Amino acid sequence: MIDKPLEEPWRGFASDNYAGVHPEVLDAIAAVNVGHQSAYGDDNVTAKATDMVRDLLGEQAQFLPVFNGTGANVVALQSATARWQSVICSATAHIHADEGGAPESVAGIKLWTVPTKDGKLRPADVQGQCFDMEFVHRAQPGAVSITQSSEMGTVYTPDEVAALAEVAHANGLALHMDGARLSNAAASLGVPLRAFTADAGVDLLSFGLTKNGAMLAESVVVLNPSRVQGVDFLRKTSMQLASKMRFLSAQFVALLTDDLWLKSAEHANAMARRLRDGVAALPGVTITQSVDANAVFAILPADVTARLQERFHFYTWDQVTGEVRWMCAWDTTENDVDEFVAAVREELSTSA
Repeated sequence: MIDKPLEEPWRGFASDNYAGVHPEVLDAIAAVNVGHQSAYGDDNVTAKATDMVRDLLGEQAQFLPVFNGTGANVVALQSATARWQSVICSATAHIHADEGGAPESVAGIKLWTVPTKDGKLRPADVQGQCFDMEFVHRAQPGAVSITQSSEMGTVYTPDEVAALAEVAHANGLALHMDGARLSNAAASLGVPLRAFTADAGVDLLSFGLTKNGAMLAESVVVLNPSRVQGVDFLRKTSMQLASKMRFLSAQFVALLTDDLWLKSAEHANAMARRLRDGVAALPGVTITQSVDANAVFAILPADVTARLQERFHFYTWDQVTGEVRWMCAWDTTENDVDEFVAAVREELSTSA
């Protein structure tokens, strides 16, 4: 039994994945740890989570809990593409830059990447990859994958998603949304979740809550069954079918109850805005991206970055330009932000 932390608690801005588990999620996991339940999703907790997801995304939604975001993306994209097909995505997309090549090595899917300044694909980007269709020497596009919110902290509006769906469908492609930070996008947009997913033409969704207070709560949500095939079987063959699924589903139930998922994301977003506002006017700091959700991207002197990283955890995003990323989480406090802003100001004055 562990009776004390393995290390002294600390806080930083490296990733919302670094944050702990929301107490209400832990309580929900413990609450379902009684008696026996049928395995592999045939339990009443998963049934309740399914109903709650359908309340958000529509009665047609098929909810499939999985272990992690990479697994969700691999299963989703496999179900929407044939073996010879490819996926169009941004060059900064998580499926391309941060999943160890899993979509290609595990799913066997070629990725056609498009450079973008803000992490968001435009319809012209998709159309620009739809050439040599039926040409046997080119991996044929079968799907488009977008990330909401994007890896650059930006958010697609419902109209932007709908425009991408239109061009994707016109070319016979499915539209997949990687929603590891879907909650933050919803909080930023202030519209119902289905407004920029199901109603905007998204065919399948990777809906995750791990970055928003869960322990491990990711899922594939099929919104348009006509665009996918064999998703149940692919979840199993991809080793993403949980036997004791009620413990995954309980986390969805906890966070979807009384809009805890949305409130937590709204708080994280607010902390990111507070951080942006605190450093934006400091000489030597350049905010490089729109702060739409819970991420702040900035460039500051390299020596300042190095000293700050000795005091706080955060990542250098671009080794060439020195751009850094600061992430806020559901448990980030105003004091956390203010302490960090003060440190940035102090290190800048030392550098000057």
